Amino acid sequence: MEFVYTQEQDDLRTSLRKFLAAKSPEAEVRRVMETELGHDPQVWTALTSELGLTALAVPEEFGGLGFTFLELSIAFEEMGRALLCAPFLSACMASTALIASGDRAAQADLLPGIAEGGTLATLAYMESPQDWAGATVACRATATPDGYRISGTKRYVLDGAAADLVLVVADTDGGPTLFAVDPAADGVQRTSIETLDPTRRFADVTFDEAPGRLVGEAGGAPATVSAVLDVAAAALAAEQVGGAQRVLDMSVEYAGIRVQFGRPIGGFQAIKHKCADMFLAVEGARAAAQHAAWVATDDPATLPVAAGLAQAVCSEVYSTAAEENIQIHGGIGFTWEHPAHLYFRRAKSSEILFGDSVYHRGLLARRLAVVPTSA
Repeated sequence: MEFVYTQEQDDLRTSLRKFLAAKSPEAEVRRVMETELGHDPQVWTALTSELGLTALAVPEEFGGLGFTFLELSIAFEEMGRALLCAPFLSACMASTALIASGDRAAQADLLPGIAEGGTLATLAYMESPQDWAGATVACRATATPDGYRISGTKRYVLDGAAADLVLVVADTDGGPTLFAVDPAADGVQRTSIETLDPTRRFADVTFDEAPGRLVGEAGGAPATVSAVLDVAAAALAAEQVGGAQRVLDMSVEYAGIRVQFGRPIGGFQAIKHKCADMFLAVEGARAAAQHAAWVATDDPATLPVAAGLAQAVCSEVYSTAAEENIQIHGGIGFTWEHPAHLYFRRAKSSEILFGDSVYHRGLLARRLAVVPTSA
């Protein structure tokens, strides 16, 4: 398969890269990651209202632009390259969950706000570390005369502390079900979590008889969450490729200007080999991520396999490239003041965000029926 971007897609990449170069340089990344919110509201408004990025893959009937995942993957790749601090991945997951739920009333009510960027939305599905599929659901939703009431705790909710809308997976008599919850309502408590990567925010969200709106059908959450995680894995793979390409560029640039023993270190065989190996690995990861993006657009039935493959490859490549970047930079690369560490932390946290490479290889094997489903 030959993969070629259209002129319109290339223009999107060019304009977005120019925007991010101005709005997300290293100094701005360091400033924003120390703020309570974790992102710059003005930059977020520009990304959503002016550039329309949160509306890219939302259907036009619900306030979106009606583009495809290919355009969305370009945005993720460029954001990963710039290390942008923004709740874009959580917004993508929330909008995907609403679309996958098939609940047209909820879509009509909630998607326009997400598409225009006025509603910061996220998906709360995990309850324990390493339960990347969200299979364990102790959070409970009880039907009352006034509607559903939700009690329990969700862990590692992406942008959970800043969200205006939380889509929560809670168990019911009909099985795990998706609910929309206003985090400002009574009975909701949010606690920010400090993680390795300060450029991406997480929170624990506790519900105590919090009111929730049913989204989709009772028992429909497992299928919805599975679809969301496949899209999220493909999106994260594109972001990882952007970050890996950036650290490769940093390595090559530094190898050309750092002089030892009277010549640039890029002239030494060991550095040449590191850079060459990084280049081949990044190109392989790019192919896997682009394949997942193409599949998500044109052949979504095969996305579970393509997304698992992309995440297994791209997570390892980004982490390895980030490590090699530090090694090539030597002493300065080991300091917190150097941007190499910002990318290293993003790479390591992204490596396990939706499951590590071992998990995704196992998932891929089960989906290809290489091993039994129960294995």
